[in-house]
Amino acid sequence: MNIKPLADRVLILPAAVEEKTIGGIIIPDSAKEKPLRGEVIAVGNGTKDEEMILKAGDQVLYGKYAGTELDLDGTKYLIMRQSDVLAII
Repeated sequence: MNIKPLADRVLILPAAVEEKTIGGIIIPDSAKEKPLRGEVIAVGNGTKDEEMILKAGDQVLYGKYAGTELDLDGTKYLIMRQSDVLAII
């Protein structure tokens, strides 16, 4: 993959969604909770006002509506600003 985020953006691979059933009822994809954690795949260089703290391989927590979804080679990624990341695990 040849994606290099710009400025203070990071590329994140979200954690897999856990499959749960409730008494035999299968929950559709649209009703499932999106994972709020993932692994940093690539980072930008930061900006003059904000240095890049995150690095590739970090496990992070992010907000529920953070980032923009990307579909590359059949894999879903999120790209977001470093400030949208809440914590490093």
